[in-house]
Amino acid sequence: MTTNLEPSAQLQDQSDVDTPSAGLGVVALFTLTSFVASTLIFSVQPLVGRLLLPLAGGSAGLWSTAMVFFQGVLLAGYLLAHLLSTRIGGRRHLAVQLGLLTLPLLVLPLSVPEGWDLTSGNPAFMALVVLALMVGLPFLALSTASPTLQKWFSQTGHRDSDDPYFLYAAGNVGSIVALLGYPLVIEPFIGLDTQTRLFAALYLSLIALFVLCAVVVRNALSTNALSTNALSPNALSTNALPKNALPTNALSRKEADELEELLTAAAPISWAQRGRWVGLAALPSALLLGVTRYLATDVASFPLLWVVPLVLYLLTFVIAFGRPSPKLIGGSSSAMRILGIGIVLTFVGQLLITQLAIHLTWFFAATLYCHLRLAEDRPPVARLTEFYSWVSTGGVVGGATVALLAPIVFDRVWEYPLAIVAVIALSIGTSKSWGHPIVWVMIVGLIATGYWLQTGTGVSETGTQLAALVYGGAGIIAFAKLERSQAFAGAIAILLATIVFGQSGQAIFRDRSFFGTYAVQEDGNGDRALFMGTTIHGHQLADRPNQPTSYYHQAGPLGGVLNAGSLAPQDVAVIGLGAGELVSYGSADDRYAFIEIDPTVVEIAEDPELFTYLSTAEAQVETIVGDGRIELAKLPGTFDVVVVDAFSSNSIPLHLMTVEAVAGYLEKTPDGVVAMHISNRHFDLEPVLAGIAGELGVRGYINEYFPSTEQLDDGALSSVWVLLDPSDSFGARPGWEPLGQSDVLWTDDYANLLGVLK
Repeated sequence: MTTNLEPSAQLQDQSDVDTPSAGLGVVALFTLTSFVASTLIFSVQPLVGRLLLPLAGGSAGLWSTAMVFFQGVLLAGYLLAHLLSTRIGGRRHLAVQLGLLTLPLLVLPLSVPEGWDLTSGNPAFMALVVLALMVGLPFLALSTASPTLQKWFSQTGHRDSDDPYFLYAAGNVGSIVALLGYPLVIEPFIGLDTQTRLFAALYLSLIALFVLCAVVVRNALSTNALSTNALSPNALSTNALPKNALPTNALSRKEADELEELLTAAAPISWAQRGRWVGLAALPSALLLGVTRYLATDVASFPLLWVVPLVLYLLTFVIAFGRPSPKLIGGSSSAMRILGIGIVLTFVGQLLITQLAIHLTWFFAATLYCHLRLAEDRPPVARLTEFYSWVSTGGVVGGATVALLAPIVFDRVWEYPLAIVAVIALSIGTSKSWGHPIVWVMIVGLIATGYWLQTGTGVSETGTQLAALVYGGAGIIAFAKLERSQAFAGAIAILLATIVFGQSGQAIFRDRSFFGTYAVQEDGNGDRALFMGTTIHGHQLADRPNQPTSYYHQAGPLGGVLNAGSLAPQDVAVIGLGAGELVSYGSADDRYAFIEIDPTVVEIAEDPELFTYLSTAEAQVETIVGDGRIELAKLPGTFDVVVVDAFSSNSIPLHLMTVEAVAGYLEKTPDGVVAMHISNRHFDLEPVLAGIAGELGVRGYINEYFPSTEQLDDGALSSVWVLLDPSDSFGARPGWEPLGQSDVLWTDDYANLLGVLK
């Protein structure tokens, strides 16, 4: 069909001026509504996580499962919005959408269903079920808000109604505000119960804003001269509307625009284009989870580190869908390729600040590149809801690949380098520069050097750093010499794959589970260490396999509590297994019950080919898989000592050190003591336990242990321990100091993580 849709110059369309929807007021209303909806979406996620944390056991598994759940429900919401907007038109769509938003009031304020134990059976499945019951309906309704508001705005007749994608950018601003506001403002000052009521109140305000938006759209539809039935895509098919059936002088400007939109809606979208939408959305989603896991596992498990990549991720949506300059695509692509040199350097270097800066900067450039291309490829407004459905599908594909599939397929964090290579490859086109001699010299030379670095012997750290400089120098020279940069990007991708996938190190065992990545390393003396990421979780000496080392050395704080073999028979419960070192303190009449949430850790500790603490123990040993707080409460009887060793890593399971949690430990030791390991790089946990001890009325002591040179050579590590003595039987002993006074009080309802940041 070739009908000219331009109206005559003599006709003046007054609808943009006269309709109630004209002006900045409508833009402000829809922008505010989109902002509030996205704020609620990104505030309910950490809120629900905190509500479930005491029941879930282990935040890593819970957060991964919750993220996949929310991505899946977001996709369902986008599909529902697409279905409603295409199958139910006009005023009926307004009524149905308002009814959908009203349904979640039946389950607000949010609360955890009673009687659920998330650690029984499959914890991931149980968490999904509970999430669906408590927040599924509100999150589904909220997920329909963004595409629906954009579709409604396109029907207002506003002068910008033909391109409502700017509302998507406004919504992501709300997401960023919520993401930063929760840990910085909400969590430090507001308890969980108040948070749930505040969320319910804000949800009611969102419904009110939606009602106002619906009134604007209803008025616009009432004044629309062209009804939906008169100009449907079917009515405008080639057979139904022959050429010149509607002369241009019969249409106003507004009518011509609507006719053009309907004709565009009738045009098919190819599956290749849909595939591009999915791919361009999946790669940033995979990068988001990949860079977060890589930095937290292999660089530093810094508090709230996961917030920074997510903020950058959302910011790229704001830029990409906020009508940016076309030059940004080329700029982000060039920045991504240049920073590829830095990415290579970080995989052979050890500078923390440099690693964080380069990876986060590269992540921002790569994600911005993908989202800019996604925004550039967006369809006309008639296909808006379908577009967001495919974008959400890509997000689910990328997130599920990293969170669910990668832990099964890979034994370490390989999905992140793979995503890096995929995004760089995305920017590679056909180029004659592949035939340039310097490209092949760089590729062959760098692959050979990378292979030697990762598999060769006797390579010093200085040599590694020198080789890294050679990498960077060669890459910069190649980039400067070539007119096109595609070949350079390909060389970086090949080099990165060679370095990462050629890594072998000294690990004799690697495995990965739902909760983390593990490696057992052996040095030249045969001594072995268990690592989770970069944090040691167990150590065994080859020549003294039954001697406790690391944080549990006999000269350390715990040696004075357990005092191997010199006390009467003891019943000891330990939350956190590691390699099982603590059982070395036990004798034949002692009983040690280890509670470990990760079955993979139990398998490692029980494998005599890796560690022999458990297999050669004199004491009676029981290993229990589950959350420490929940499983300890299930154990019959009481204990002489309860050891809580869940804080040697840089992340903190908050639910294990609240007033309610510690009260449960003390109930199990009425005539004994509770020893809590609180060594941490980033948090000062002494005030937390001092406040809890004061609240519960028990004596508390702290021991900050720094081993001597001789003790270091004997395998000892620095550690900080707190002892809670409900029966006042421990008393003052060398190295132990009384806990001071503290007004910090963590409960299951309230915990301020930033308040104890070092």
